[in-house]
Amino acid sequence: MKIYTKTGDTGQTSLLSGERIEKSAIRIEAYGTVDELNSFLGLLRTEIEDRDVCEQLNTIQNKLFNLGSLLATEKETTFKLPKIEESDIFFLEKKIDEMNEILPALKNFILPGGNRAVAMCHVCRTVCRRAERNAVRIPNHTSTDTVCIKYLNRLSDYFFVLSRYVGKLTSAQEIIWVS
Repeated sequence: MKIYTKTGDTGQTSLLSGERIEKSAIRIEAYGTVDELNSFLGLLRTEIEDRDVCEQLNTIQNKLFNLGSLLATEKETTFKLPKIEESDIFFLEKKIDEMNEILPALKNFILPGGNRAVAMCHVCRTVCRRAERNAVRIPNHTSTDTVCIKYLNRLSDYFFVLSRYVGKLTSAQEIIWVS
């Protein structure tokens, strides 16, 4: 199977639901940013030594692949797509709560950094926020788009708390914002 189809050479691409749209469309930008986030997440995983965190990140990468396919669909398909469900959002909330239990109370804004893994958590957080901003700009949201937006919103919170948690695991000092 050839990897190139040449069907996108004129600036259009096909959604999973079959429609042809411009590559500059916000839906393409949204799932492209999710793909970018997934790539950064793969890079982050190479920096994490904690097995439980790596398993969480692997789960999230799979969910992001599902989410990208959902955003790449505007109408119904003839095949079954994976879903993002409330249980996926609950998983993130549970992990956020578990990590927060061992972290000191947040009293200041903190700057990204501390070490490479912590900084990469912040990169994932900001790319996730961009994916969310793009997803909310999709015209005529479907209920699926709404669940994807909720997942991305919670995921960016997860990455923020993960940055603090990884910092604690690696004894990295939090860098306090000085106004």
